[in-house]
Amino acid sequence: MELNTIQPGAGSKKPRRRVGRGIGSGLGKTSGRGHKGQKSRSGGYHKVGFEGGQMPMQRRLPKRGFKSHLLKFNGEITLAALERLGAAEVDLLVLKQAGLVGEMVLAVRRLHPDAAAILHPKLGASLRRAVWNGDALVPSAKKRGGLGTAIDVPLGHKDAAFVRSHFDAIEARVSDAPRANEILVAVAVTDSGRPLARVGGLTKQEIKGEHGLR
Repeated sequence: MELNTIQPGAGSKKPRRRVGRGIGSGLGKTSGRGHKGQKSRSGGYHKVGFEGGQMPMQRRLPKRGFKSHLLKFNGEITLAALERLGAAEVDLLVLKQAGLVGEMVLAVRRLHPDAAAILHPKLGASLRRAVWNGDALVPSAKKRGGLGTAIDVPLGHKDAAFVRSHFDAIEARVSDAPRANEILVAVAVTDSGRPLARVGGLTKQEIKGEHGLR
């Protein structure tokens, strides 16, 4: 191969369309526009959606919304409702007998509520006992992803959320989680604040015990 033999691949280049170059080109005289009509005139164009004067489609369609006639055959149920049901095996008949879905429902979709709402009753109390009953809200973060997704877990002071020396985060990840229909829970607890505390704001020596904030 030499530099003077390099050329584009076959079919990768197409010559520019040149009109008005004689009848032998096939695009002479009227240059492909035809004889008469709006499209043959200079400046003969119309706006997108114009249909010649009749009411265009975007104005003919109703704007009052849409409700599927199949809605009565579909049901939804939350994980919290399934937990309250307490049944070992759950099928459509069990859900209908419990009154969780309508009698005409043919398919049920499980809704995933907020992960914090699922975990707080079972995880929050035990975590507070482990750190000697902290009054501050437990900071949390939620993220959607596949296997090995990095989760940034926020950190804060257990007694006062406004203590700036404990504002931090730590990254957590599991190489084979979360899988389909799984929720990965990562809990991070430290025994001290940042090595170099943030300047300004409330310090841990100034905690007054006001509603877990200050």
